[in-house]
Amino acid sequence: MREENQRETDGSTVRGTLEALASGEIGVTEAESRIAGYATTTAGRFDTAREDRRGIPEAVLAEGKRPAEAAALATTALETTGRALVTRASPDHAAAVREAVGDAAPDADVDHDEVTRTVVVHAAGFEPPELSATVAVVTAGTADAPVAGEAEVVAREIGASVDRVEDVGVANLDRLLDQIERIREADIVVVAAGREGALPTVVAGLVAAPVIAVPVSTGYGEGGEGAAALAGALQSCTALTTVNVDAGFVAGAQAGLIARTIDGAGVGDEGGVDDEAGGTGGG
Repeated sequence: MREENQRETDGSTVRGTLEALASGEIGVTEAESRIAGYATTTAGRFDTAREDRRGIPEAVLAEGKRPAEAAALATTALETTGRALVTRASPDHAAAVREAVGDAAPDADVDHDEVTRTVVVHAAGFEPPELSATVAVVTAGTADAPVAGEAEVVAREIGASVDRVEDVGVANLDRLLDQIERIREADIVVVAAGREGALPTVVAGLVAAPVIAVPVSTGYGEGGEGAAALAGALQSCTALTTVNVDAGFVAGAQAGLIARTIDGAGVGDEGGVDDEAGGTGGG
């Protein structure tokens, strides 16, 4: 996040914010976000300090909100942090965000992905973080793409490089084995799978990197809507981490946080820790 957007607690910086507000350099929303760590909108309070506090950019969950509410929060995010991330957005949500951003910041870049139901907005000149870590986002089938794509978007916004490996479900293990060396090159692996959810367990038994399982609500009958996939991941005989059904945001955020840790520890592209960090090579 931009330094000037970080929460200011000592008297001198608070005074500077008030002086900037009085002179018209910044608006009330920006001033509130600098001092309080959040900004108040007609749709609620936007957590402007989350990235500083947690390493994860605050997201606007559009689901359950009216398009105008999602748009108000998105423009506030853009004003105070330089970007906005909207998840579970319908076409109406996306249209409202695009219109509001067009009025507030015509030079901003707006990217709406209908499959992942995400809207990502970057202000002109915004420089997203870059981490020296790669996340492989793996899907069992095409139906898992929306949830996996949400994880990909979040991990990218945190700064990780993402390699998407699609349609390698266990119905034909040859598809997975053809891509396994590519998956092994990643520092973190996110695996999205529905039905019985076997793929995360299989992948976790073949790679050294941390694996995050995302059960997906595909399937029908007994164990449908993600129940079997969730139970299978929780009962896996391999070491993996499991998030809730369809929780692509959480999986992407966890992968991004691990990527931040790897980047901070000096882990290079070869999977080993830099000598300057005092660590030994990893395998």
